[in-house]
Amino acid sequence: MNRPFRFGVVAAPQGPGDAWTARARRVADLGYSTLLAPDNLHLHAPLPALAAAATAVPGLRVCPFVLAGPLRPARATAWEAHTMTALTGGRFDLGLGTGRPAARAEAEALGMPWGTAAERLEQVRAAIAALRELDGDPHTPVLMAASGPRALGLAAEVADIVTLAAQPTTPRAEVRRMAADLRARPGGRELEIAMNVFVVGDEIPDWAVRWAGPGAAEALRDPDTLVVLRGTPDEMATELERRRKELGVSYLAVSEPFAEALAPVVERLTGR
Repeated sequence: MNRPFRFGVVAAPQGPGDAWTARARRVADLGYSTLLAPDNLHLHAPLPALAAAATAVPGLRVCPFVLAGPLRPARATAWEAHTMTALTGGRFDLGLGTGRPAARAEAEALGMPWGTAAERLEQVRAAIAALRELDGDPHTPVLMAASGPRALGLAAEVADIVTLAAQPTTPRAEVRRMAADLRARPGGRELEIAMNVFVVGDEIPDWAVRWAGPGAAEALRDPDTLVVLRGTPDEMATELERRRKELGVSYLAVSEPFAEALAPVVERLTGR
């Protein structure tokens, strides 16, 4: 049985509080269920920013996308996540991962050890275990961003939502294998599977190409890419239905600059 679609907007928390909460309110007005905030030292800290947004916009879910495990002790991550769940009335998802490569320098700036890939994955496991000790009712949903076999294995074991963290240049067939691997893991847990949409529309901005990295320009223009949605709202909706059927993906996160462009598709697929 297909999960219902839901949609979120990834927005950089920065600027004064009134401007940030106005952006959060616009996300909700456009029909999105969730506001997601990156974990980067050059932006506002994600959890205080998301707490402000959740307070200002009743009904809006919030989620860090995603906390880098090495930047915080595992029990501190659990403590703050549990607090967010309590203070938002259960409108918080804990997004957690082992950290993008650039987070290594941020860990050093914070005086935190980076560790090996296996150690960082164990930090994620420890944070989730500590959160489960603190959680009563409601249970805090955990979103893990994962791509490799070990991360996908842990996500299948302990997460509620799994973002397939494929690179923008990853072909559809490889993402299909990742999704099949995730769903074939033992345990029989019903996971919500998510992906990012980096560009909406037929025009690909230069900044999106630069962000995607070396060799991405050709991949972003591939008509079968999974990181771009093209065509009319009806055509985009049909493509997302295809992704749900082929990959099990029902939760889509879009970058804030494209939130307006995707809003008609959100309305078609969710009725919001």
